Amino acid sequence: MLRRLYDWTIDLAARRQAPWALAAVSFAESSFFPLPPDIVLIPMVLSQRQKAWAYATICTIASVIGGMFGYAIGYFLFDTVGTYILNLYGYQDAFSSFAERYNDYGVWIVLIAGFTPFPYKVITIASGVTHLNFLVFMLASIAARGARFFAVSALLWWFGEPIRAFIDRYFGLLSILFMVLLIGGFVAVRYIL
Repeated sequence: MLRRLYDWTIDLAARRQAPWALAAVSFAESSFFPLPPDIVLIPMVLSQRQKAWAYATICTIASVIGGMFGYAIGYFLFDTVGTYILNLYGYQDAFSSFAERYNDYGVWIVLIAGFTPFPYKVITIASGVTHLNFLVFMLASIAARGARFFAVSALLWWFGEPIRAFIDRYFGLLSILFMVLLIGGFVAVRYIL
């Protein structure tokens, strides 16, 4: 399945709608979608290396806007749904302690999670739930997401065809590694937060 997705995105990169697809996946990943935009960004950069910086810019902007949407989900929907659930299970005091700790380290949490394979939507929603300072959230998101997508694009631009041959040759192993990192991110969410 992942191989077909990879081949599809390589083909998509040559089409006019490629930047829109990249933007849509980047936006969705920051607020509700489980797969990272790298699954679209990497094949697109490999297909058209001269557009690496444009793709990184699109990915960053769409991801940060999606992060704003995730923040809004946490900020506005938590009061209606989340508070009821916390009170139902008697976790309101525990949550208050969590929110205080989260905001003490919020900028670092957003920076680290925004740069790693950690599911970013968890951070955007948690930032809204805990009412992390919005300006701090935005600046950390821009820095982290920009650094991540420009680093990926720079590596792919620099190594070009040899890295594409490597990915083609070891696609199965890389897919397994990707899934381990993805699942590991969700497991980390379960035990860290």
